[in-house]
Amino acid sequence: MQERSRNKVQASESLPVAMLITLSGGLQDAYTYITRSGVFANAQTGNIVLMSGALFSGEWGRALSYLVPVLSFSAGILLSARLRARFGRRGGRMHWRQLVILLEILLLSAVALVPAGLPHLASAMVSLSCAMQVEAFRKAHGYAYASTMCIGNLRSCMESLSEYIGTKNRKDLSKAGYYALIIAVFGIGAGAGAVLSQAFGLRAILFSPLLLIISFLLMLRRHEEA
Repeated sequence: MQERSRNKVQASESLPVAMLITLSGGLQDAYTYITRSGVFANAQTGNIVLMSGALFSGEWGRALSYLVPVLSFSAGILLSARLRARFGRRGGRMHWRQLVILLEILLLSAVALVPAGLPHLASAMVSLSCAMQVEAFRKAHGYAYASTMCIGNLRSCMESLSEYIGTKNRKDLSKAGYYALIIAVFGIGAGAGAVLSQAFGLRAILFSPLLLIISFLLMLRRHEEA
């Protein structure tokens, strides 16, 4: 991948924004798993594995609980893609990624109001938000990454480290370090999400919109291209 020069990096691809939304992504996954009946918001592979196990065991209700976030995540990807198709080529102060952030803030804030008796609804809303984010924010400083999961980032980290071992090119080492940082930040977000969930219960999700509000304000500081 070609690395963009610093002065051409869009606000949504800046390192501060990437760190903030990755923190938020880790927090959301820990929150849904701990407070909303053991369902992952981001890790749909895990949900599919658990759903398949439940199906083969004849536990239809439990299988449905894992299917809901998978479908919501799929809908979030589609919605984010349609937002880009609809608003991505328009000018103006509001960029389509900023619109995604605003929708996330509203969704995640509303999750705090969902009662404990409706865990599937809460998980569906968080999964929808996560999917919108992972579809809209796919690069930082020219490097492809995922802000709501780690497997792709881990692969890219090890590939870059392998390149450095073979070529001794410090750019490859820097790239590996970047991905390691993203993974660490996600882990910090997940750890914080676990602690906050134990301390604040269902309201812990409100820390995620706070991170996204800061991201939104950072993105307002400069013009974004489609």
